[in-house]
Amino acid sequence: MWSLPQNPAPSANTQTLTADTPRTTPAGVAFTAPAGWSVASNSSSVSLQAPEGDTHVVIFDAQATDAATAVAQAWAKYRPGFSRPLKTAVAVPARDGWKDGKQFIYETSPNERAVVVAAALHAGDAWTVVLLDGSEPTFGKRGAQISRIVGSLRPKGYERESFASRKALPLTPERIQELRSFIEASMKKLGVPGAGLALIDQGKVVYEGGIGVKELGKPDPVDANTLFMAASNTKGMTTLLLAKLVDARKLEWNEHVTEVYPDFKLGDANTTKGVEIQHLICACTGMPRQDLEWLLEYKKFNPASTFTLLSGMQPTSKFGEVFQYSNLMASAAGYIGAHIYDPAAELGAAYDGAMEKQIFRPLGMTNTTFDMAKAQRGNFASPHSDDIDGHMLVIKMDQNYSVVPFRPAGGVWTSAHDLTRYAMLELARGKLPNGEQFISEENLLMRRKPQISTGEDQAYGMGLSTNDHWGIQIVHHGGSLFGYKSDWMILPGSGIGAVLLTNSDNGGMLLGPLMRRLVEVVFDGKPEAVAAVDAAAANYRTVLAKERARLTLPASADEVAKLADHYVNAALGNIRVRRSGAATVFAWDGGESQIATRKNDDGTISFVTADPPLSGLEFVRAEREGKRCLIVRDAQHEYLFTEAS
Repeated sequence: MWSLPQNPAPSANTQTLTADTPRTTPAGVAFTAPAGWSVASNSSSVSLQAPEGDTHVVIFDAQATDAATAVAQAWAKYRPGFSRPLKTAVAVPARDGWKDGKQFIYETSPNERAVVVAAALHAGDAWTVVLLDGSEPTFGKRGAQISRIVGSLRPKGYERESFASRKALPLTPERIQELRSFIEASMKKLGVPGAGLALIDQGKVVYEGGIGVKELGKPDPVDANTLFMAASNTKGMTTLLLAKLVDARKLEWNEHVTEVYPDFKLGDANTTKGVEIQHLICACTGMPRQDLEWLLEYKKFNPASTFTLLSGMQPTSKFGEVFQYSNLMASAAGYIGAHIYDPAAELGAAYDGAMEKQIFRPLGMTNTTFDMAKAQRGNFASPHSDDIDGHMLVIKMDQNYSVVPFRPAGGVWTSAHDLTRYAMLELARGKLPNGEQFISEENLLMRRKPQISTGEDQAYGMGLSTNDHWGIQIVHHGGSLFGYKSDWMILPGSGIGAVLLTNSDNGGMLLGPLMRRLVEVVFDGKPEAVAAVDAAAANYRTVLAKERARLTLPASADEVAKLADHYVNAALGNIRVRRSGAATVFAWDGGESQIATRKNDDGTISFVTADPPLSGLEFVRAEREGKRCLIVRDAQHEYLFTEAS
């Protein structure tokens, strides 16, 4: 079986970097190497090794007639005899001086925990090949750093596109229509049923409305007041509450969390001591994303469970070393702020009340709510996702209830109209439309202060992202729950903003291109957004078809016969196996799905959830101490379900 690379003996020119450092390949291709990584080069390549020693990014200069030949040359030099099967090859659209390219994704078996990918980028007569070769946990931890390496690649002599010296063009009716048409066309390509859209120019809403329908098969159109789950867009609203408390002198940003909330505790005592209020939603503490525990077991949790779960979590990186997104830390931020605001109330009630009185009501967000039942009684968009064969359908809301106990991280329902009120406050540096200073400019902007890098010219503050990639600052944040994807963005230097809420998982492929299309329209930028959507749609279908081809649905009867009826894991609860005719169903404490089977290249068998919303979750059959087991993993954690006695 093909194995992960071992930590090679350092060559004479190996250098371990103490800071992010601009570098070039021998042929002059520019990129940025991250702090903490080791770098070595030879006559045709540069090799970067992660601090863990099990993950490499290798950049080759190649002369070839096509992408596949260039990649084959790179593998032959890096790992002679490389023969791992190709899973799929997908297009890379033109960007940043690259004419075109292709990405090659190779087959791996889940127990390898391996990531093996190659990309070939074309400029002039030369190819640049990037090999990504390493362990899934390290890629999960250092994804932002790897994104920075790959995203910063530039052909020799290329001058980056910058809008720094340009004045933004006004959002005239014609430009509004350009943006609306782009979104409408993209939704058709991606299969997104409905979206709420709003645009802002110079402190005024110049457009708000809906595109498409609230639910497939029904004629009701989306409008400006249609509610969507905005998911992690809640995080910036939560830090706005914290900023209000700092304004009121009830909190300080650099105050240690344990001083104001003694029950706050992480699995690591030193990390606990180092966390200040400003670090609760900075994604910079070293606490990893660890969502399976609350996604599968949410029915037994309440707001106080945030602190119970955090108390057992361990950091997987140093404080301030890498970007690691943590929903539970964001949940803690909201509940701690709520407790400061109303110490006598239960945490959930305190948070809901604080957000209503301190944020939503003053901003005029009259329909925004955390009440799941209330939201679904009125004008709301239903969630959608593709099934295993790529057919869009309405999905159950059940799994979205998993965010309710942890709602400061992502539980808000809002509309294009209401979310625009929030975006306008950000644009106005804390002032309401009537000119009243709702929140101090200092504390509003403190939330945007970069605390950790998320990629080239991109950083994370407190529930807000900043992007300076095109020489102008864009402040934004995305949101993702089951069947809902969204983003809001503002260009503070130009007075322009946009809000987009979608009712489909496929809407996630539209968010980045919308940001690009917005700057193209207002700064007359190079047209790249349409090609980005086209590539995303085509690549998604290609990968989906390839993955489907390896799945057996209904699950193989022979493999199902080897399963126990009931499995248990201390952190994730129960998995019960149920047969329904030819179908096999896995039921966990918060939901269920029909199961497909897949025979992996290493001979193991995976049982894969086939039904959205929680589709694609993989359980690998195993045996421990004579008992039947199932292994499920996230990027950095492994959970063993054992046959119940």
